[in-house]
Amino acid sequence: MTSSPISFFSELTDPRVERTKAHLLEDILFIAIASVICGAESWNDMENFGKAKEEWLRTFLLLPGGIPSHDTFNRVFSALNPEELESSFTAWTRSVAELTDNEVISIDGKSMRGTREYGSKSIVHMVSAWATENHIVLGQVKVDEKSNEITAIPRLLELLVIKGCIVTIDAMGCQKEIVSAIAGKEADYLIAVKGNQGNLQEQIQDSFRFLPSVSVSEETDCGHGRVETRCCSVINDLSLIENKEDWKNLRSLVKIETERYDKCRQTVLKESRLYISSLEADADLINKSVRSHWGVENSLHWVLDVAFNEDHSRKRAGNAAQNFSLINRIALNLLKNEKSANVGVKGKRLKAGWDNEYLLKILKN
Repeated sequence: MTSSPISFFSELTDPRVERTKAHLLEDILFIAIASVICGAESWNDMENFGKAKEEWLRTFLLLPGGIPSHDTFNRVFSALNPEELESSFTAWTRSVAELTDNEVISIDGKSMRGTREYGSKSIVHMVSAWATENHIVLGQVKVDEKSNEITAIPRLLELLVIKGCIVTIDAMGCQKEIVSAIAGKEADYLIAVKGNQGNLQEQIQDSFRFLPSVSVSEETDCGHGRVETRCCSVINDLSLIENKEDWKNLRSLVKIETERYDKCRQTVLKESRLYISSLEADADLINKSVRSHWGVENSLHWVLDVAFNEDHSRKRAGNAAQNFSLINRIALNLLKNEKSANVGVKGKRLKAGWDNEYLLKILKN
């Protein structure tokens, strides 16, 4: 299965000492990924899946020590180097993703609430890059305990090949170093601005107060009992922005004004958001890109919480939580990449659990 993720993990460093290697690392990885595709949420689930599918698994796995126990899965994934696993994962996504010009790459963080120890404030927080057209996770990194997303995002960008894409980030990512890192990848950026960058927010507000917009786009959506109108205005006159050269490739200032009318409550909610961008003043493209950014919440975070039950994961030992989250994202990528079954992620997972041929088809994607 040269196109499957397993082949990209062949160079991983096995953390076990030689005398304890009753099972091949590639067998452990294969069973872990296959079981999560079929709905596994724990080490016990992985063992039970392996035992239920042992006859089928033996048709292509060696399994010299039989099916690994739940303790073996736990020990291996707790000890595996997460940086190596993430690098292998990113190499695989590069081989399957067909990124196109102006594809939106949404970068956003997610906390795994179940990883909090009793009496501790520590919690595992992951930052992921989501390709909105390909519907796959391109990469992820863990936020250091004593740090935040600002330091994690540049590390994630180092892993990615995103030339010609549009990187979107919320206001946490409005940092000169992050902007430079995106520009260094020959990608464009569209980053939200709030009050975390000195007077930048105020200078953008003044720009829209005193300078003309050169491009405007308006969209209206109806659904779920509400009507939403989004108006995007773009300015390419940067004369009121101090030290604008510090923001690499800065070309435009953006204001998105939304108005949501709730038919049931008969209420109107208005909101205004500001952005900086390296894109030319194309309001249609920018409006679409801002809207696409929120796909990371609906297509990734929501699916991981609801379909994969990630928020309730209690894995805490060693690197277990970080590595298991990556297995979840590998499974999600494979499920999203399988297009023959016209059902959602939940339906595909059920079908994969019932149908070995379909499961193998997913794993070969």
